[in-house]
Amino acid sequence: MGFQNLVLTFFMVALVVGQYGDCRGISNHSPNKKLHGGFVQRSGTHFLLNGRPHYINGFNSYWLMYVASEPSTMSKVTTTFQDASQHGLNVARTWAFNDGAGYKALQTSPGSYDESVFKALDFVVSEAGKYGVKLILSLVNNWKDYGGKYQYLQWARERGQSVNSDDDFFTNPVIKQYYKNHVKAVLTRKNTITGLTYKDDPTIFAWELINEPRSVSDNSGKTLQDWVSEMAVYVKSIDPNHLLEVGLEGFYGESMPEKKQFNPGYQVGTDFITNNQVPQIDFATIHLYPETWEEKSDEAGRNAFVEEWVQAHIQDSNDVLKKPILITEFGKSSNTPGYTADMRNNYFQKMYNFIYNSASNGGACAGGLFWQVMGQGVSGLGDGYEVIFEEVPPSTASVITQQSQRMANIK
Repeated sequence: MGFQNLVLTFFMVALVVGQYGDCRGISNHSPNKKLHGGFVQRSGTHFLLNGRPHYINGFNSYWLMYVASEPSTMSKVTTTFQDASQHGLNVARTWAFNDGAGYKALQTSPGSYDESVFKALDFVVSEAGKYGVKLILSLVNNWKDYGGKYQYLQWARERGQSVNSDDDFFTNPVIKQYYKNHVKAVLTRKNTITGLTYKDDPTIFAWELINEPRSVSDNSGKTLQDWVSEMAVYVKSIDPNHLLEVGLEGFYGESMPEKKQFNPGYQVGTDFITNNQVPQIDFATIHLYPETWEEKSDEAGRNAFVEEWVQAHIQDSNDVLKKPILITEFGKSSNTPGYTADMRNNYFQKMYNFIYNSASNGGACAGGLFWQVMGQGVSGLGDGYEVIFEEVPPSTASVITQQSQRMANIK
């Protein structure tokens, strides 16, 4: 998602005046530890954990490091993982970036880090491990929120680089080196709580190169393809243990033009097929936002789009890529006209059925992560999609928990 900047500003102000968070600090009770096992691995179209097929029911909480960096809200990270674990959720996707000179930035300038914020990320990783939740850590944003590639371009301009297009992020040698330096800083970070280097920590499920990459000037896909190929090799050169994915929304490109019929009427310079065929990329991802992608369609049209989008990508992961696929973002916003809890429940159930039907029949879709879990007291970061377990109807929690149980019981 690319719209967190306004809610971020609101939340920053709220933190300063003390509206949010209590002063409980970190929970003192012994967490319900679960056996994490080793690193998740890939074999063909399946994930393996400790030699057995491994399936995912997960969630997004992009804000975890940010909230952990503020003492008054740090405990919200703990309760989020507690709640997630209680509902059987086993993977969380979150940001391992916050670039620029803004409030609670991680990387304040190229290669310079705020140690207190890095310690907040340490805390996120440590708490996830305590509650049996593995992490997908995204390394930069395509969007301006939390700095993103826009901030990298600004840094390069300030240092005399000729930067004319957003796509220079993918091609400018200085900017690419800034990104590689950040990758190395995160992957080789020694966690101040666990003592483990991130690249050696099985709590981390996978690295994500970039959240929702788009190339504004090159629909051929070559610009992004070259960048993915280069950065995937670089990540694996530092960390061969963890899985790696691109961060794609799933748009088809020129490698299979007939597949572009499944796109929502436009292209974004990515190619679901060739980007994911890079040997170092371990699994495919898609996102799904029919209300914004297909805003001119009626509900029937959007439902048809959802089914075609999901099924086409699962089939291509099975037959062409021969790699697993995760639906790493989907959700139903409470801002949708006529929204009801049943509307969200039915949409989640539909998505969960797509996932389960593939997984239970040996297919490539190994799970999904809805957007997003929000802790009580951090709703100032909400965007309409948030699920706050203490506040949603029991029916919504039940739909999520039942999917966790179904996925866990696949043989």
